Amino acid sequence: MTSSTSALPFDDFRNLMRELPAGDAAAAARVRELFGRADKPAGSLGRMEGLAVWLAEWSGGAPPAVNRPLVAIFAGTHGVAGRAVSPRPIEATARAVELCAAGGAAINQVCLAHDLGLKVFDLALDLPTQDITRDAALDERACAATMAFGMEAVGGGVDLLCLGDIGVGGSTVASAILCLLHGGAGADWVGKGSGADADMLRRKAEAVDAAVALHGAHRRDPFEVLRRVGGRECAAIAGAIIAARAEKVPVILDGHASIAAASVLHAVNPAILGHCIVAARPVDAGLARAAETLGLAPLLDLQLAHDEAVGAALAAGLVRAAAMLSSGMAAAVPA
Repeated sequence: MTSSTSALPFDDFRNLMRELPAGDAAAAARVRELFGRADKPAGSLGRMEGLAVWLAEWSGGAPPAVNRPLVAIFAGTHGVAGRAVSPRPIEATARAVELCAAGGAAINQVCLAHDLGLKVFDLALDLPTQDITRDAALDERACAATMAFGMEAVGGGVDLLCLGDIGVGGSTVASAILCLLHGGAGADWVGKGSGADADMLRRKAEAVDAAVALHGAHRRDPFEVLRRVGGRECAAIAGAIIAARAEKVPVILDGHASIAAASVLHAVNPAILGHCIVAARPVDAGLARAAETLGLAPLLDLQLAHDEAVGAALAAGLVRAAAMLSSGMAAAVPA
């Protein structure tokens, strides 16, 4: 049986999202001016100029700088993973977290290459969420508490936040979120994720369809969608995005959970994501379509199908380079 609905645990987040701070238009204009006065053809640095302007707008620096970047990875387990929707066993989530802790994961190497901080948040891996085809993944208070926990990723003076996830079954719950928010059938939103074959794709689509049938009456409330068919990593990332906006910290989104969480927040207030960019074009067509719906053009197209925020960390290297371009050119331009 599904639990009863109470909007109260989400009220603080709704209030935060009604009072969004604006970006620093003056800082953005200053960086545009610096590029315009530099000794180069107009617009010749392409999106690198746009990245520097975006970074200035949401950090307030003119020129901007990236001194304390952080890759925050949220790891969660899902009851729906028991429906054979992934080629990996549910235990693979904990093993991936352990590999990150030991420094042997792909994300560790990219963070070393670009001098990025890294934190992996274990979101009760020994307690999978409920199977979304049978019940709500989380109750309201647990979902709100996880969102609040995710907000802590912004603490400690972070000035660029890269968000990603680890979690067997995560692409299935992300697809369920997108299907409830945007309509269609499960097959329209599921993809291969970490390597699903044709039978697994069918089971993923069936799981999404079953979840939509069970929870569809609540699709008009995005927070209800989040807690009913999402996972702890989706909730934590949603909280991190909100906190980053409140603190004017630029954000790089990567992976299924990040785009699904951003989609939930966008459905509440489309203005929430001005401080965000999408790291890389997703290989799953449904996820790529969701990113387009958010109006966030992916920075990279490397055919990445890996978890762990690898795309976000690679994109962070470009953002740091854009900041250095603007600051170095500013030093060479007469005041």
